[in-house]
Amino acid sequence: MRGRKFTVVPCAILLVGLLQIALSAQEDSKPRVYIEQSDSWEVTAGLSGAGDVLGGGAQGGARPQTAEVIKTFRKRCPGLVVTMKKDRADYVVLLQHEGGKNGVGKDNKFAVFDDEGDAIASGSTRILGNAVKYACVAITRDAREKGIAREA
Repeated sequence: MRGRKFTVVPCAILLVGLLQIALSAQEDSKPRVYIEQSDSWEVTAGLSGAGDVLGGGAQGGARPQTAEVIKTFRKRCPGLVVTMKKDRADYVVLLQHEGGKNGVGKDNKFAVFDDEGDAIASGSTRILGNAVKYACVAITRDAREKGIAREA
């Protein structure tokens, strides 16, 4: 019985090590994406008057959404790896949100560049999730064409 305990533990450690290697190889076969820092801005203003009295105000400032974009990419694009190392990325994604627009205006602009610096996709959407979805589709298609993505 004692002999088995000593052989089971090394086998379990070996199995865990092999699993980690397999998962690492799977991650390496996925396209790597760097999300550029978002520098989105929002400004709102108002002016009102009655008789001889006029009043108004404005407010606004930076509303970076980089963390939200990364979170959405990880959720909606499981076939991609989001990296903080731009030099290791196969693709760079720019996404900017213009706040303060009406419900009709498209306020999420996105652009996707490959590792050569060439734009492979760009567009505008009303919803952040759709901008991520379109960027993800463009990256997945381009990666398959270039042999970066593994076949599922």
